[in-house]
Amino acid sequence: MKDMMEYKGYYGSVHYSDEDRIFYGKIEFVRALVSYEGTDVKSLRKAFEEAVDDYLLTFKKQGKEPEKVFKGSFNVRIGSQLHRAIALNALEKGITLNKYIVDVIEKELGAEESWSKSRKGGQRQRVSEVTRKR
Repeated sequence: MKDMMEYKGYYGSVHYSDEDRIFYGKIEFVRALVSYEGTDVKSLRKAFEEAVDDYLLTFKKQGKEPEKVFKGSFNVRIGSQLHRAIALNALEKGITLNKYIVDVIEKELGAEESWSKSRKGGQRQRVSEVTRKR
């Protein structure tokens, strides 16, 4: 992924300020604002990893679970006309609205095989690698 780092399942952005001559970023996909900076790639990476560790430690000290980066669900505002159109299309195909949306997204991402529900906990799991169309 371009301009991103990954550590312990968390993603961090990478930016550069020429004016300040520093690299900086923040942990992405969580509600909390957790930022970090460094003067070179090595120090930025170290600061990112420390930020993730601090984020996790803060929750642990509070006895709470940290926010999961990708829960498997998200809300999308699409407008009533589009909502109606896809709901009718799903009904016509004899599938749920959720299944319809998953199918459309998989098709757009170029999934070689579908994603399936695991038998444990009803969570979705990847059956094959998804490759982006470029």
